[in-house]
Amino acid sequence: MDTAAKNRSLRVGILGAGRIGRIHTQILTRLGVKIVAIADPSTERGESLAREFGVSKFTTKTEDIFNDPSIHAVLICSPTDQHAQQIHQAAASKKHIFCEKPIALDLAIVDAAVNAVEAAGVKMMVGFNRRFDANFKRIRQAVVEGEIGSVGMVRITSRDPSAPPISYIKVSGGMFCDMTIHDFDMARFLVGAEVEQVYAMAQARDPEIGDAGDVDTAVICLKFANGVLGYIENSRVAAYGYDQRAEILGSKGAVSCENNYPNTVTVSTGKSIARDLPLNFFIDRYMEAYKDELEAFVEVCLNPTATPPVSGHDGRQALKLGLAATLSMKENRPVNLSEFDTPRMVGRL
Repeated sequence: MDTAAKNRSLRVGILGAGRIGRIHTQILTRLGVKIVAIADPSTERGESLAREFGVSKFTTKTEDIFNDPSIHAVLICSPTDQHAQQIHQAAASKKHIFCEKPIALDLAIVDAAVNAVEAAGVKMMVGFNRRFDANFKRIRQAVVEGEIGSVGMVRITSRDPSAPPISYIKVSGGMFCDMTIHDFDMARFLVGAEVEQVYAMAQARDPEIGDAGDVDTAVICLKFANGVLGYIENSRVAAYGYDQRAEILGSKGAVSCENNYPNTVTVSTGKSIARDLPLNFFIDRYMEAYKDELEAFVEVCLNPTATPPVSGHDGRQALKLGLAATLSMKENRPVNLSEFDTPRMVGRL
């Protein structure tokens, strides 16, 4: 059976017809996966997405997807505060799960959701798409194969071209649990070890973001269990475009990647040497990574022996790092991740 025919045997439901739901619907359609239904509270939005990609059923009730025995898996693309509940519902319905990050904003809620998945015997993959980017995969390969010797330091730069709406910021859980969470997962992925300690410094250069209780500029220092030191810098605003870079320094050398550009042209004159700005939107930068991510999820669903490359544990660890950074910023001190292993800390923030 060829790949396309194999993919057609998988039947999925999409929960959420917003921007990320649309991206996943588009990719799954191209992969040949059968999308049975799309659920969204907005009839107009759900119907529009279903019509665009030839999905025969749309509904405003997520229960319609969970109660459909012909659906094998669900993609949870809804707002964060709905993720955990929908994971429980999907697990109870014996459907495999792809959930966008974060699973929730409280470790106890995350643990309950992950436990429900394990008890139901279904598979869950968390949407940290950057692991599937060709640049970052090559850096990880260099570490695994020992090309740069033993790792000593990792540096990650992550800057968005513009901040999200204030209405989103107010419900996002804060920059560390919304934006930096990708970088925390990337740090764990690239180094291949857990972080023991976090120290974060941050500020709100935009007064509206500050009034909303969040920050937009941050530097985070990491200490890994294997002795590696890490450095993450974030900004919600980079006037020149989407800035995504990483570097690892090892005992035998270094490995790094730069930004992606719409072309490789350089214009050289007597006054300057210039090139076009980097890609300006995360969809442009990571579209191929989104495709590879969903290809991996499809394989996980169709292959009984396959395990999710990004697990519920990975989702939990990234959230824990986000919470630790938030606490570090608030209390102006290094925070040990072990502090979150006690009941009093779970859900503290």
